[in-house]
Formats: sequence, C-alpha cells, structure tokens
Amino acid sequence: MSDEFGSDLITISDESGNDFVLEHVDTIEHEGVFYMAVLPTDIDEDDENYGLSILRVVSEDGEDVLDTIDDEELLDELYEKFMIRILDDEEE
Repeated sequence: MSDEFGSDLITISDESGNDFVLEHVDTIEHEGVFYMAVLPTDIDEDDENYGLSILRVVSEDGEDVLDTIDDEELLDELYEKFMIRILDDEEE
C-alpha cells in the first residue's frame, strides 16, 4: 500500500465511551458487506497481541459504524483476503 499521502487514522469509541485511534489499512467487500482492516496506533510492536483487526461496517440510523466479528471461519477468510492484498501492494 502506498504511504504517499500518509496514513488514514480513525477514532472509534467503545460502548463505555473509551476512544481508540486506529490506522485504517484497507477495506474490502465480501458477499455484499464491507470490512475494514485496522491496526492500533498506541501499541508496542513487541507486544504479542499486536496485529491486524478486522471490523464489519454496518449502517445504524443512516450512519456507518464498525462492529466486531464473532465468526472465526469468516475472520480467517477475511484475514487471508486482506493479507493477499497487503502483500501484493508491498511487492509493487
């Protein structure tokens, strides 16, 4: 992926009102639903839990919100798709 224009940062809030800043890595459509791959911006890269998160984009009251995905099989499939795109972009 190109960093020519800089990173896309988004801020999300959890149900308790805590804000988190995430780097938007990529968005894909899968079976008519959009999914975003994000990375935390405030984590130590040496941390074992450091990694890509995938969130579902859903519309609530006409506004797009991000939601977690509970289906492990779907997460694995989406992760594979994102990684193929990310690695292809890095090769270019």
